[in-house]
Amino acid sequence: MIIVGLLAATLTTVAFLPQMIKVWQTKSAKDVSYTMLITFIVGVFLWFIYGILRGDIAIILANGITLIFNLIILWLKIKYERTLVN
Repeated sequence: MIIVGLLAATLTTVAFLPQMIKVWQTKSAKDVSYTMLITFIVGVFLWFIYGILRGDIAIILANGITLIFNLIILWLKIKYERTLVN
């Protein structure tokens, strides 16, 4: 059962890597919705806390890394939008 959890955690976490790389390379996140991103970040943060409370390493690792990836995407979106304004 732990294998299934770790495999699911790996796939759902790695799924955000191409988006993060694309935003970084193109220096554009105009197609990424703030509402979706912030809602998702809050949800992932809550899953991360849930994983800590349960002591579930798969939930902790997957959501901790996914949270970092999505915070980077949010930071890049803010950064690149400010660059366009200036």
